[in-house]
Amino acid sequence: MAKITTRFVCYECGYESPKWMGKCPSCSEWNTLVEEVDDKRSRVPAASRVSPITLDSIGDEDVYRYSSGIGELDRVLGGGMVPGSVVLLGGDPGIGKSTLLLQVAAAMASSGARVLYLSGEESLKQIRLRSLRLGINSSNIFLLNEQDINQLDDYVDEIKPAMVIIDSIQTVYTPDITSLPGSVAQLRESTARIMNIAKKRDIPFFLVGHVTKEGALAGPKVLEHMVDVVIYFEGEKNFSFRLLRGVKNRFGSTDEIGLMEMSGQGLVEVVDPSYVFLTSSSKDCHGTAIAASFEGSRPLLIEIQALVAPNGPAYGRRMASGIDGNRLALIIAVLEKRRAFNLASCDVYLKVTGGVFLKDPSVDLAIAAAIVSSYREQVLPLDTVFAGELSLSGQIRSVPFLEQRLKEVERMGYKRVIIPAGTGRKNYGGGLEMIEVASIDDLIENL
Repeated sequence: MAKITTRFVCYECGYESPKWMGKCPSCSEWNTLVEEVDDKRSRVPAASRVSPITLDSIGDEDVYRYSSGIGELDRVLGGGMVPGSVVLLGGDPGIGKSTLLLQVAAAMASSGARVLYLSGEESLKQIRLRSLRLGINSSNIFLLNEQDINQLDDYVDEIKPAMVIIDSIQTVYTPDITSLPGSVAQLRESTARIMNIAKKRDIPFFLVGHVTKEGALAGPKVLEHMVDVVIYFEGEKNFSFRLLRGVKNRFGSTDEIGLMEMSGQGLVEVVDPSYVFLTSSSKDCHGTAIAASFEGSRPLLIEIQALVAPNGPAYGRRMASGIDGNRLALIIAVLEKRRAFNLASCDVYLKVTGGVFLKDPSVDLAIAAAIVSSYREQVLPLDTVFAGELSLSGQIRSVPFLEQRLKEVERMGYKRVIIPAGTGRKNYGGGLEMIEVASIDDLIENL
């Protein structure tokens, strides 16, 4: 008879050791090794041999997507759900993950497809209460309160669903492993079995994942490596707007974002985000500039707010919300070097409205304009939008997708746009007033 041994596994990185250690040698974290029983008597039988096939033998008709019923989610997924894909949805508690997936299930069920909703956290009555609040009542949604992942294959054979939702991956387990649900071994083994069912039957799976207090998905990194798509559901619970942000997507881009609003009837799509990210600024408000950003495949007009306050002899603080703090420091350094602004003795605070984190370098021009406006206490024109990347030499570099940005600026009713020199009316024939600037000196003179 095979021997039952004990091992210690780090729940942060998955490192295995035959004995307990206070500090993990792999990730250098303390007190993360937990004891697990390795029962060698239970092994997965060897799979039958599979013959390889050529790439061109797979027909184009076999590669397709279908809609989840929510356009913003389809955008983040890359155009829709791919059969056999496994999507991991993470977010803070109470942000609306279960609500979103229940609405996806309702949209799928309304088209006649069956959906299996496996819940390991809530009772069936609790899910029913949520469905009544959302106005969802369908006979094609099958609820299951089961945590044993080994029985999932039988339920899929019985119900034959077009989509499976597991809420959450930290609550399911396999009896073949003796550790508790949510441990490194359980997460790894449960996800592997889910992946096997999804790929073998071409059924998309949605997995809800818990997050840590730092905001990262709980469990080992191998969990994110195994799944096909990782989406973070972000937002403040005190505000109604929620962001869907893809951080991994094997079937599309990770630059897309989806915007939704939490209402009394559930999550509602926001089809025009520019109205959300813009506020009605008063005429005497300095330190505010409008940036023409580009996220994924859509242009966005976003308000940038800066506050420059004297700090006396001490070195000034730099705080940024919505952009990388190092990026703010670079822009401040360019203003100090090229224009001799005395920002070293000032506190500089920067905020991007709407809770969006911007990576597009074209918002550099708006950030610099907002800082200069607050530093000089000079109000920027309310009908002006900025688009341009700032180099360390003080030059304004061109930005891609300028035509789409200009069309969005004109659609939102703005009259003037400041853009890099040499990129004017190439393909754009609208009625915007364009001011071309070649350097940070040209920008400040125009301001």
